[in-house]
Amino acid sequence: MIASAAALEKNFLALLAEFTAGDPMRQGVLWTNLSRREISRRLSEMGTPASRHVVRKLLKKHGLGQRKACKKKSMGVHPDRNAQFENIARFKASSVARGEPVLSIDTKKKELIGNFAREGQTHTQAQVQTLDHDFPSAGQGKLIPHGLYDLARNEGYLHLNTSTETSELCCDSIARWWERHGSKHYPHARRLLMLCDGGGSNASNRHVFKEALQHLADRLGLEIRIAHYPPYCSKHNPIEHRLFAHVTRACQGVTFHTVEIARQFMAKAKTAAGLKVTAEVLGGVYVKGKKVAADFLANMRIVFDEHLPRWNYRAVPANG
Repeated sequence: MIASAAALEKNFLALLAEFTAGDPMRQGVLWTNLSRREISRRLSEMGTPASRHVVRKLLKKHGLGQRKACKKKSMGVHPDRNAQFENIARFKASSVARGEPVLSIDTKKKELIGNFAREGQTHTQAQVQTLDHDFPSAGQGKLIPHGLYDLARNEGYLHLNTSTETSELCCDSIARWWERHGSKHYPHARRLLMLCDGGGSNASNRHVFKEALQHLADRLGLEIRIAHYPPYCSKHNPIEHRLFAHVTRACQGVTFHTVEIARQFMAKAKTAAGLKVTAEVLGGVYVKGKKVAADFLANMRIVFDEHLPRWNYRAVPANG
């Protein structure tokens, strides 16, 4: 038995030597891309049979395991990163003290509408069969879920559109929230604080977003303060982990045959902490490539902060 165990372990180590990877920056961090079933089969071919249970023990003994890569390493650190986080903390504290809304906004991952497979599992009475290729042309379009998360009330709002992600869509989504929900929850508010990333439909370096924001301020009669998270810091945007993660979990394994099915499942997201989610379809057709009006820069009522103005500014309504 001793010789057999020794031979098994020798073959095991020889096998994994060819299929083991390591981290060049961290000594001792190893992993293998072979499954326990595959290791067991190869060991049998080498004359030392071992069950998957035995293989699992050998893997554990030598510190090898199956792990999923975690996106935790930032691609870079902006020199003004900490200063902007301090700004955001100050803006939030001030808005909460005044009883004014603080919204975290972003666009969730776009989804294909049609008979396409999605990650996750569901309980079904029969096998679910979907198309074997995710060709957009085989579906009914692409779903764009623009989200808003109310930090004080722990409420999420998703507005679903099927055209194109633009600054106009972003601002229409905010307007829909204010007109149907925000104005009731914050009847005395005169200002909104919006926390967002620096790219996409609310890009910090695009005049088209600022023009849409100016129209939004005029439409709502509210001053809208924007605070962008620094580059490489989108994971700190509250909506990512307080709303989107739970919406993803609620929709795992569900085939989005229609926009209505997607809406129903997204609205079911909840947490033990009391998260409530409202999902609505936002009609309208949005077109990319629009340019700002010729006189926008000359008549712009966007007020930039003296400190870090590229990330912190306010849209002031005409009657403000």
